[in-house]
Amino acid sequence: MGAARRGDGGRTGRVLSGAAVALGCVLFLGGFLWGALAYRPYTVPTDSMTPTIARGGRVLAERVDGAEVHRGDVVVFQDEVWGDVPMIKRVVGVGGDTVACCDRRGRMTVGGRPVEEPYLQDAGPASPTAFSATVPEGQLFLLGDHRSDSLDSRSHLARNQGTVPRDAVSGRVEAVVWPTDGWGMLARPASFDALPGGTSRPGPLAWLVRGVVVGAVLILGGAAYGPLARVLTRRRGGAVVPDG
Repeated sequence: MGAARRGDGGRTGRVLSGAAVALGCVLFLGGFLWGALAYRPYTVPTDSMTPTIARGGRVLAERVDGAEVHRGDVVVFQDEVWGDVPMIKRVVGVGGDTVACCDRRGRMTVGGRPVEEPYLQDAGPASPTAFSATVPEGQLFLLGDHRSDSLDSRSHLARNQGTVPRDAVSGRVEAVVWPTDGWGMLARPASFDALPGGTSRPGPLAWLVRGVVVGAVLILGGAAYGPLARVLTRRRGGAVVPDG
């Protein structure tokens, strides 16, 4: 009597599908675990960072040391003079910089160099009020992108030139995840590239997202291979029935 065979795609197919599922699990779970360790979610409670981040927007901030912060970074920080809750602003000056506004074209200057700021909410001057501050070493000068609706370093000039210590920073915003019409990775503004130290390099978030997506595809594809192979084999008449 002939033995019945199942159209399961063969041994090689089973090995490959199992390997795909295993690799997919590593990428999928590893991406989530790494992301949970490297990033932390925050919610922006005010309009001070529009249009970059709207009120109520949810962001992912990479856990970084204040020493890793560059001009142009949007950071999460907490300073007792500013309040007892985490805040989100953009770094426009670091130790040794003289930050001032505005030049004849309404631009902010850093170390005497005008800075184009395409991320600002308003098309007018970079600040509705004039200011000038020299940033002490180890400190950061922070402004909101909605300059006419932001309480920032300009409001605290009487204390330490309106700056906060680098060690007050707990994260660098890497992406907006909500609302969906404004989600995506935050670009590093090229306006600060020519200044000493340049801008920061992106964190691993984009690669983590790719890894999670690829992992999910491998898991689903590997798990579906066996059932699909059996269905296709039966449709092609590949199953052998007893001949006795």
